[in-house]
Amino acid sequence: MGYYIPVERNVNIFVEDCDPGHGKPILFIHGWPLNHKMFEYQFNQLPKMGYRCIGIDLRGFGKSDRPWEGYSYNRLADDVRIVIDTLQLEDVTFAAHSMGGAIAIRYMARHAGHKVSKLALIGAAGFTRRPGIPYGLTKEEMKRWERSWSKLMVATYTDRPKMLDGVGDIFFARYVTESFKNWFHGLGIEASGHASAMCAVSLRDEDLGRDFSKINVPTAIFHGVQDKVCPFSFAKLMHAGIRESELIPFQYSGHGLFYEELEKFHRELIRFIG
Repeated sequence: MGYYIPVERNVNIFVEDCDPGHGKPILFIHGWPLNHKMFEYQFNQLPKMGYRCIGIDLRGFGKSDRPWEGYSYNRLADDVRIVIDTLQLEDVTFAAHSMGGAIAIRYMARHAGHKVSKLALIGAAGFTRRPGIPYGLTKEEMKRWERSWSKLMVATYTDRPKMLDGVGDIFFARYVTESFKNWFHGLGIEASGHASAMCAVSLRDEDLGRDFSKINVPTAIFHGVQDKVCPFSFAKLMHAGIRESELIPFQYSGHGLFYEELEKFHRELIRFIG
């Protein structure tokens, strides 16, 4: 079932709810520059196991409205809060990938974990700029991270299809078919170019370091060891900074671990949620 939820005047968020009212709710928050359909293979299987899968298209992405403003982590986290309250969700597990993971971390800090009982961070873009943080990026690594997102922002405004091809080339460490690549590329094309660029700015500039200590629910950090988009050092940093967290490495995966090691991903997610 799909429907729209208003989060601001003239801004509606698209939500897909696989089985309203039944099963433990898992709220999936997609990464940049995709939409909730990236979790197709989770939506195919997890409801059979008794889970209510709910996918959000963040503003500017997928079927959601595309306002000119509102792409900070704070605003995106506020949108998620409105969805949770509108659906009257309880005992929610966040399953949040990449930028979605960063938004989930901000949500936990900004909204004191409202209605969320467990947090699954999947290849999350979680890092801090503060010096002296264990497992943090070196100064040179941080510069490379900032440069890469600055280039993506420029490329989004000049040749977005080619930019998406480049993202697709480094997204997966394991072989995926050309047909799958084309489908995946199409998810990125569905996004607003402006929203994609503005979220690239947020990815480049936002700092989550002060948010980690405010997370007070069991947290599982799912991360590909071969991730070239969000390096595995991000996973170590989050694991060191988040209480009650466990780190689950995916040895054979890059940024697309939710597909590259699909069976392991489902097995570990179900174990974690319980």
